[in-house]
Amino acid sequence: MIRTAIISTRLRAIVVFIAMYVAFNACVRIGLTIFNGEWALFSPLVIVPVLGLGALYDLAVAMWWTLPLALLFWLWPAERARSGLKIAAAVVAAAMVMAMVFVAASEFVFWNEFGTRFNFIAVDYLVYTREVLGNIRESYPMPLLLSAVFAAAAVVFGAIAKPFLRASVLDGSTLLRRTGVFAAFILLASSLTYVIHARWKEVLGPAAQVQLAGNGPWEFFHAFRHNEIDFQRFYQTLPDDQANAVMRAQFADTAHYQLTGSTDMPIQRKVIPNGPEKKLNVVLVSIESFGAEFIESLGGQKGLAPRFEQLGREGMFFTKLYATGTRTVRGLEALTLSVPPTPGHAIPMRPNNSGLFTVGGVFRQNGYDPIYIYGGYSYFDNMNAFYGGNGYTVIDRSAIAKEDITYENIWGVADEDLFKLTLREIDTRVAAGKKVFAHVMTTTNHRPFTYPEGRIDIPSGKSREGAVKYTDYAIGKFVDDARKKPWFDDTVFIFVADHTSIGRGKSDLETSRYHIPMVIYSPKWIKPEVISTVASQIDIAPSILGWLNIPYTSEFFGRDVFRDGKGSPLYLAHYQTVGYIDDSMLVELRPRQQTRIYRQDSSEIVKGEGAEQARLRGIAIYQTAAKRFSNDRVRAAAALPAPSPSPAAPSR
Repeated sequence: MIRTAIISTRLRAIVVFIAMYVAFNACVRIGLTIFNGEWALFSPLVIVPVLGLGALYDLAVAMWWTLPLALLFWLWPAERARSGLKIAAAVVAAAMVMAMVFVAASEFVFWNEFGTRFNFIAVDYLVYTREVLGNIRESYPMPLLLSAVFAAAAVVFGAIAKPFLRASVLDGSTLLRRTGVFAAFILLASSLTYVIHARWKEVLGPAAQVQLAGNGPWEFFHAFRHNEIDFQRFYQTLPDDQANAVMRAQFADTAHYQLTGSTDMPIQRKVIPNGPEKKLNVVLVSIESFGAEFIESLGGQKGLAPRFEQLGREGMFFTKLYATGTRTVRGLEALTLSVPPTPGHAIPMRPNNSGLFTVGGVFRQNGYDPIYIYGGYSYFDNMNAFYGGNGYTVIDRSAIAKEDITYENIWGVADEDLFKLTLREIDTRVAAGKKVFAHVMTTTNHRPFTYPEGRIDIPSGKSREGAVKYTDYAIGKFVDDARKKPWFDDTVFIFVADHTSIGRGKSDLETSRYHIPMVIYSPKWIKPEVISTVASQIDIAPSILGWLNIPYTSEFFGRDVFRDGKGSPLYLAHYQTVGYIDDSMLVELRPRQQTRIYRQDSSEIVKGEGAEQARLRGIAIYQTAAKRFSNDRVRAAAALPAPSPSPAAPSR
């Protein structure tokens, strides 16, 4: 009797809307599966659990999504004109459907870029609305897309309009009864949100299935609340003494290192040079999204990077180097701090990230002027605060006069303009008698993939391949122009990717997603050589400093690939999953103290003494890094005074 009375009220309209929301999001999952191009996912044993578990997330979100309707039906008096309620309900429901379809369209854009549902990257992007909205506007035909969103919303609303509007004008009953129904609605929504856990979908296993089962708004708000994570609390750990002993064993070669015995930093060590110091300028160019997939000699596409390949033949060409993450800020973290990618935000994005032990700080201690040069505005990804607070002079596109900009898009100036700026800044410092360490970050190889016309044979804005080829052109021009400078012979250039362009894989930590190229180039000082040693992005800073024979006390987690013998371990991260790879074994660390050991790039579980030792090393390294960069331990013992950061970029 009670059930019949309730379902005969306006609540039926909300039930209709919730059913529509769940059905629509099931269609979104099927659409993303098709978009992913992995047809094996349509196996009933795969797609049914994905859709079933996904429906639970959808139901919880739908309850909150329909809150405006619930408020309307609660507050609208029973005696008020039904036609007025029907109009109000139609307007509110239409707006909610439009928002639902728009979010779904946004998910496809995000999936295309990152291969996941919304996560903390989407949360971060809310801070940088200028770049993000500008990138979308320049990358996609917005009038067409918005028209498609409007049309799709009209179709969806049309499908539910008749039963929804008929139900919306059913008996409104008394205010007391409506209040009881509304309170029950809120209680049910809250209970579902509390009971359903964000990690339930992880039982599905493979990354693609886990991501497909998620719900975009659910994942967004979960990331908003949990984009930082306490390693000590959520990940498997070791007793501090055991972790410290494991860490010290990594750098026990007394011919190269002398451990200081620091209790705060177990791997703090004096680096012993093996020859006289090479007093050279150093230019480190981190290249946006320039993975091995674009380098022909590494099995990538043909003809996209001829100048980079030429530099590889004339310098040290690293063929087995791996990035730590899939975002620029992770690459900057690895290159600057030489630290494994701890879960959550990369360190440059965290608070209290000044006064750290950085490669720029080591160069400054040895008489260099460290500068960070970025083609966009350096407030993006907190670059200005991070580098400015760690001893670098930060220089960005605001340092280039308008008339000197050949081309720019929402992300920054064309790479050739960035390199002109770099040459100018080095000229100024060398003329003043300074040695220079310049870290340069490019932007062109990023959607919308636009660049000056007439430079290469691919029209601007057509494809990532064109942006890659243009960036390669700009790198070649940069080296040609630098060759004319009096300081060229006394300079070493490092060209390395920040990450690959591969957004999705069959697993979270598939190594092909992290394979990047690197060339160290200095014709006077370096003979052509192929370096096939396995190396991590965090090894670059200690390797360059070691090659230069610079004496210093190190707190870097990376190794010197030239002196430390066999290949280095690899450190990979994807959101809250982090991994350690050594001897072809992948130690995967996840929240809730989950640790699994696989054969590299396979689903084969590895057991035995070797696997156990790898597990202990992986835990110890990430535990030490997380502890080192927690908020109460962010300043290095030998923190150096930082110059004033560059002025904030003007708003546009």
